[in-house]
Amino acid sequence: MANNLQAAGRTSLVDSAIEQLRAQLSSGAWQVGDRIPTEHELAEQLQVGRNTVREAVRVLVHSGMLQSRQGEGTFVRSTSDPASVLHGVQRAGVRDVLEVRAALETEAARLAALRHTPEDLARMRAALDAEAQILQRQDADGGPERAGREASVEHDLEFHTAMVESAHNPALTEVYRYFSASVREAMRASSVDQDMPEVDLDTHRALVDAVASGDPEAAEAACRLLLAEPMAAADQLPR
Repeated sequence: MANNLQAAGRTSLVDSAIEQLRAQLSSGAWQVGDRIPTEHELAEQLQVGRNTVREAVRVLVHSGMLQSRQGEGTFVRSTSDPASVLHGVQRAGVRDVLEVRAALETEAARLAALRHTPEDLARMRAALDAEAQILQRQDADGGPERAGREASVEHDLEFHTAMVESAHNPALTEVYRYFSASVREAMRASSVDQDMPEVDLDTHRALVDAVASGDPEAAEAACRLLLAEPMAAADQLPR
C-alpha cells in the first residue's frame, strides 16, 4: 500500500494527525477489519512523536472508527466518522429532519404492526395521555408556557421513540436514537414557531390503533398522515 500520509504540521500535531488518519480511513486506504500500522510506524510516517499518535488513535477509537484489541493491535471499525454524520444531522433544517423521520418512522410503523407487544401499545398510549394532560392545562391557562411546551415535546418524542422501538429491530432503534437529538430540536423549534401546527393527538392515536390492528399498510399510511401536516407547514418556512 502506498504511503499517503504526510508530515503533520506543528501548529496542532494531534489534530493534524487525526485528520490524516481519518482521511486514510475515509478514502478506503484501510478497509473495515484491517489492522492499521503500528504506533511506531505511524509516528515515522507522520513525523510526530508516539504520544501524539497514541492520542490521535485514542480519539478515533472513541469516535468509533477504530477498535483497539489488547495484544493484537488497532483495527478499522468504520471508514466513516459517526461524529461528522451527527454534526451534519444537527445542522439540518426542520423539513430535512421531518423527511428523515418519515423514512425511519413509516418503516418502523410497518414492522410495529407485525411485531408489537401489549406493553408497546401501553407505552405509546401512556405518552399520549401525558401529552394530552399538558395540552389541556395549556388551554385552561390561556396559552402555552415554555416549560409546558418543552414537556409536551418530551412526551411527543417518547411516543415516537416507543413506536420505533415497537418494531423490535435493534439496528433501526439505534439509528433512531442516534438521530433523536435532532428530532428533539426540530420538535422544539416547531413548538415555538407559530407557523407550525400544534400536535394532533387524534392522528397519533390513529397510528396506535393502526399498529394494534396488525395491518402494516394501515400503520404506514397512518404514520404518513401524522407527518403530512407538519411537513406541509415546514415547506412554508424559509430555508
